[in-house]
Parts: sequence; structure tokens; C-alpha cells
Amino acid sequence: MSIITLALTKGDRVLQQELDLLAKIDIRPLEDIRQSRKLVIETSRDDVRLMLLRSSDVATYVEHGVADMGMSGKDVLLEHGEEGYYQPLDLGFGKCAIWVAGLADESELPRRLKVATKFVNVAKRYYADRGQQVDIIRLYGAMELAPITGLADRIVDIVETGNTLKANGLVKVDKICDISMRLIVNKIAMKMKHEPVQRLIASLSEATL
Repeated sequence: MSIITLALTKGDRVLQQELDLLAKIDIRPLEDIRQSRKLVIETSRDDVRLMLLRSSDVATYVEHGVADMGMSGKDVLLEHGEEGYYQPLDLGFGKCAIWVAGLADESELPRRLKVATKFVNVAKRYYADRGQQVDIIRLYGAMELAPITGLADRIVDIVETGNTLKANGLVKVDKICDISMRLIVNKIAMKMKHEPVQRLIASLSEATL
């Protein structure tokens, strides 16, 4: 029997959505995954076990084959690079978008923009595609402060409702891409464990309808 190791993304809301989806196909952790200190959690199915990882690590564990499959946000995959695994399924939750945003009352912008973001690779690709040179400033939080304080001219960030932007005098300028949670699969696992992997993909696909 081939055992599938499935990596889940931490975070209260997203983890609950992942567990709810798995419950639809009768996969449930045998202990409280939030309280357990174990790195690998057995489930109600003998052929599936779970790993709980930071969102930024799921793709790495899947790419290197430590996990056969994983659930990760498209934003993380875009930043990580998407060559090391397959993405067979949009899981349909965790929906938002990556936007370029700036001050609502911004003055004339310099030719070479300063852009604050934690999505450094995404921002670089976006501006490179437009032939525009920018200076990227890596930030991990309080992104809206960057244009307000003059640290940056624009930001590249996740936007859900846009309320935080509006509250800080910012507006959406251009949408880079839509985001949702994706199922990713290690390329070797897809070949070596093809049947159980495909069965799990099919079950999850049906459960997302």
C-alpha cells in the first residue's frame, strides 16, 4: 500500500478550510492537529497522513518529495517558483488577489519607482514584463505605511476587501493575479504513486464542486 503524505498550510482560517475539505472525503486527523507536537499526523485513512507546515514551506517540502502532495496559496507558489511540482487543482477557497496599490492622492511619480512588498519575485516579474525599472523594498507587514511615509511609491500586496487600503488613503492600481488555495503534487510522486495520487485528486476535485 502506498502512503500519501499531504502537507497542509498553517493558519487558523485556512487550516480549518483544509480540514473541512478533507472531511468531505472522509480524511480526518486522529488527533487535534493544532495541539499536537508531532510533525506527521496519522488520519482516519491508513493510506494518508498529514504534515502541518508554514505556508512558505509547503511548496519546498513537496518539491523535494518529503511530502507527496500539499495545499498552498497561489501567492506563495508564485513567489516560490512553480517549476518543481504539478498544480492539478484549484481548491476554491482562500480567494483574494495580488494588487499594485498606491496613494489615492499621489503626486507625480518618479521614473524609477520604489516598490514595497513581501512578494519580491512577483513584483520583479510584473515590472520586468512592463519594461519598467524599479527598486524593490522587502517588507513583511504594515505595507500600507510605505507610501504614506514615503518609504515607497507603490506596494504589491494581497488584497481581499480593499478596506485596509481605503482606511489608509490607498487605492488599487492594477491587479497582478487572482489567488486561491491550490493542490500541488510532487512530480516523482505523480509517477511512482500514480494511482493513489490520482484517486485523491479526483476525490478532492469532486468535493470542491
